[in-house]
Amino acid sequence: MRRAFLKAVLACGVAALSFGMLGGAAFADTLSDAKAKGFIRVGFANEAPYGYATPDGKLTGEAPEVAKAVLGKMGIKEVDGVLTEFGALIPGLMAGRFDVIAAGMFITPKRCEQVQFSEPSYGIGQAMLVAKGNPKGVKDYASIAGNKDLKLAVMAGAVEGGYAKEAGVPDDQVLTLPDQASLVSAVKSGRADAAALTALSIADMAKGNEGVESTPPFGEVAGKSVKGHGGFAFRKDDADKSLYEEFDKTLKAFVGSPEHIALVTPFGFGEGYLPNKTTADLCAGK
Repeated sequence: MRRAFLKAVLACGVAALSFGMLGGAAFADTLSDAKAKGFIRVGFANEAPYGYATPDGKLTGEAPEVAKAVLGKMGIKEVDGVLTEFGALIPGLMAGRFDVIAAGMFITPKRCEQVQFSEPSYGIGQAMLVAKGNPKGVKDYASIAGNKDLKLAVMAGAVEGGYAKEAGVPDDQVLTLPDQASLVSAVKSGRADAAALTALSIADMAKGNEGVESTPPFGEVAGKSVKGHGGFAFRKDDADKSLYEEFDKTLKAFVGSPEHIALVTPFGFGEGYLPNKTTADLCAGK
């Protein structure tokens, strides 16, 4: 029986790519394939608390744990994680390196053009990671836009780069980096005066690193709500339709249940982070 712990396969890994190619040739339906084999691969980006690997190699976080619970109810008991840089998650999904993105990915109109999203599993605002004591007085994106001497670090492929642009932050004040560790390093070294991510990610980064702290969370950028809603992403192919439909149906019945709240509370989520928008609205930019 396959073990359920993390298989840290890089997005460009030959093994994962070969499996995707061979699996696609042998099976016409992704759900039937997963149920027959008893396992499925999911992509994640090592962004706590959304989806990450523990030191002993266990795949965990809000998105992977919800995915495991939902897939288990569907009869798929084993979930293998494929470690991928955030900006490579959608290309990795499209290339068949994994069949679901379980990374807490925000549902946005641009991403909806590329992939099929489930209904959201959570909703959350933004915050900034700054040096201890917040010596530059950074509060939000407007703080960066209003001071040409400040630098903002954002994660490649994440929504924060777009938020910075909407707030009027010039490109030469934005430092784009591959992952959370790079964001923390940039703030601690002084390469960046602040780093932007969701409030839960920033709180987790501040808790785990000396010399930095989180600003108070905020929910608006340039007068618009930036409460992001995260979900699970699937390919739009016919072969993936039944996987998406059964997953989404099971997820909708699960989110908000006592079982769900108990599962995600250890990661900082809970009733206060339940979604209040539908995927249809989010894809339409509402």
